[in-house]
Amino acid sequence: MQADGEFDLIARYFKRPAPDRMLGVGDDCALMPLSSGCELAVSTDMLVEGRHFLPDADPASLGHKALAVNLSDLAAMGARPLACTLALSLPAVDHAWLAAFSEGFHALARESHCPLVGGDTTRGDAVVLSITVLGEVRRSHALRRDAARVGDDVWVSGTLGAADLALRLLLGRLPPDPERLRAVRPALDRPMPRLKLGRYLAGVAHAAIDVSDGLLQDFGHILQASHCGGELWLDALPAHPALAGLDETLRREALLAGGDAYELCFTARPLWREQIEVLGRQLNVPVTRVGRLVRGEGVRVLDGAGQAVPVARRGFDHFAEPCGDLA
Repeated sequence: MQADGEFDLIARYFKRPAPDRMLGVGDDCALMPLSSGCELAVSTDMLVEGRHFLPDADPASLGHKALAVNLSDLAAMGARPLACTLALSLPAVDHAWLAAFSEGFHALARESHCPLVGGDTTRGDAVVLSITVLGEVRRSHALRRDAARVGDDVWVSGTLGAADLALRLLLGRLPPDPERLRAVRPALDRPMPRLKLGRYLAGVAHAAIDVSDGLLQDFGHILQASHCGGELWLDALPAHPALAGLDETLRREALLAGGDAYELCFTARPLWREQIEVLGRQLNVPVTRVGRLVRGEGVRVLDGAGQAVPVARRGFDHFAEPCGDLA
């Protein structure tokens, strides 16, 4: 018979041996060393059932994604993962769900060298996940949002729009299209944080952010923090191939306002263009120059003729829309 007490669940599904020189799950606090000349990078994200993920989400994929979206924040700072903590609220104990969730979580934790070293569990009305990731970055090399400069190029990694399209199909906002859904669903369910790219950009790029709530909205955070304006070139945006053939308004919205991409948007001086392109090839990560920073404030989206493109939706609002980053 399986025990259902809090500490039994922690021991069964979440306790793993801590790496050397770390104290992990099982004490009042985790302990870990920092490399010489590095700063601690810390980020926390909360995922709530019905707002950030669908109630019938595959638990293994949810375990992966819960950690991935937090690791993406470390990538955006150019930080190397050290460890993470997990606070988990469940309406009831479901051993099959916990086994699948913890396996998905630990698989990415192993791949990313980000062991689980602490956390908490409790009972609540819905599934709520709160994860804190800890990383380290060389002092003065963090990719801060306030470090962008007028004249910088704007870059985006990977492709955009796939996760947004997947959610629309799952929620019935578009006619059923099984083939297209198969092509885009992995981007929604199992995003891969750009950790290596972020670390290599530290010291090269000026500023970065991960695209979680929509490119326009997230890029706008860089502009606001850095007190400058920006241009995005609509025709240059790297669209996922599955967006081909869609209504142009829908395609444009998926590219500019679609959430859950977890790609990096970063800025760098033009003289680094060739090195950034070489870096992308070496890491097998597409990187695309999509705009520039200018004097002023706010962002303009320009078409191929240099004309401003009207934009109705800029990104996701966690207090105004259902399904969180998925909307």
